[in-house]
Amino acid sequence: MQTSFTPEQLTSPDNASSEKIIRTCVHCGFCTATCPTYLLLGDELDSPRGRIYLMKEMLEKGGSPAPQTVKHVDRCLSCLSCMTTCPSGVNYMHLVDHARAYIEEHHVRPWPERFLRSMLAVVLPDPAKFRWALRLANAGRPFAGLLPGRLKAMAGMAPRRLPAADPAEKPQVFPAHGSRRARVALLAGCAQPVLAPEINGAAIRLLNRLGVEVVTSRGAGCCGALSHHLGKTDRSHAQAKANITAWRAQMAAGDLDAIMVTASGCGTTVKDYGFMFRDDPVWAEPAAAVSAIAKDVSEVLAGLDGGPSAAAGLGLRVAYHSACSLQHGQGLRDEPKMLLKAAGFTVVEPLEPHICCGSAGTYNLLQPEIAGKLRDRKVANLEATRPDVIATGNIGCMTQIAGGSDIPIVHTVELLDWAAGGPVPAALSGTRFAAGV
Repeated sequence: MQTSFTPEQLTSPDNASSEKIIRTCVHCGFCTATCPTYLLLGDELDSPRGRIYLMKEMLEKGGSPAPQTVKHVDRCLSCLSCMTTCPSGVNYMHLVDHARAYIEEHHVRPWPERFLRSMLAVVLPDPAKFRWALRLANAGRPFAGLLPGRLKAMAGMAPRRLPAADPAEKPQVFPAHGSRRARVALLAGCAQPVLAPEINGAAIRLLNRLGVEVVTSRGAGCCGALSHHLGKTDRSHAQAKANITAWRAQMAAGDLDAIMVTASGCGTTVKDYGFMFRDDPVWAEPAAAVSAIAKDVSEVLAGLDGGPSAAAGLGLRVAYHSACSLQHGQGLRDEPKMLLKAAGFTVVEPLEPHICCGSAGTYNLLQPEIAGKLRDRKVANLEATRPDVIATGNIGCMTQIAGGSDIPIVHTVELLDWAAGGPVPAALSGTRFAAGV
């Protein structure tokens, strides 16, 4: 795709990077076949190719972006299915991230929209604030029907009961059982330990049994993904820098084999820290060093021998939902399925495994109508496999799918921990499987 950026515009590292990405696009349209919003809405401007045209025009023209551009960029899920499909290797992720930051800086949204986005950026990354917000949502549940659309959707997603705080939120060491084979730093996360602390608990127990010491680092917190995808660059970079500082201290102290992430949406962002700070003379090197050893929990487990074996199988039929951030963002498609099969589970995949469930970070909160249609499509495909349980690797997907299905949904590592002698996953308690039937 031809571009017409001025030499002065290309002195900006972000513009220079985006210009190279845009020129890589050859208009082929392969991306339209796998873009969820295009499949749903049928609008060329809601396809990656159409959005690339809009973003190109916006960045070349400068100034305030056109309302049409803001509308269609906002409708993008950032599921990155287009990147998996693209034969030319267009890095759509970096382009749309730049576009969102540009829109945030140069576009004035209506005040209710500004308030909502600012609230999400402040509340969701902070476990304490998020817990209070969920308590308020529960207290106001009887009046949820009186709320406008998006606030009603948010109130409806709040769990009726909040679990106890995740022990992994506090900096500490979880020692390996027996002789230590490896040492990893766990990103405890922000929303996940509030909604499902059992995920980190399962990962820690399983890794400890396999001889891996797990540490949670002082100063590490939100990965920055939520703010990053809202275009709030200063906030997301500050959160990333806090993590880099915390983990570099651990890396300097000795033998840290990996930085492990149990929420794949966070993992995609941590693995991109090197790009985020590529032009920063202070942070470029430490950010790249962190990204180089960042791994999803399935990667860490796949690299260990002696995990749960087929002899530990529990007879469950598991529908595996591949989170977009895992399959498209990190290129991890087979590892979770291989681990589940090795543990004795029968793994089935739904139709359209590449299509997003509609969660996509804050997307289901900001675009609830489109997200709801995608959720219903995903749930129908998952339920058609007639599973006993649904497994995935991202808390956002778990929350989204659970809102449309009565089939229990768990994190992949919860099943692996159970197969290796851990407790029954909370979502399966009270079922016949919990009783070993």
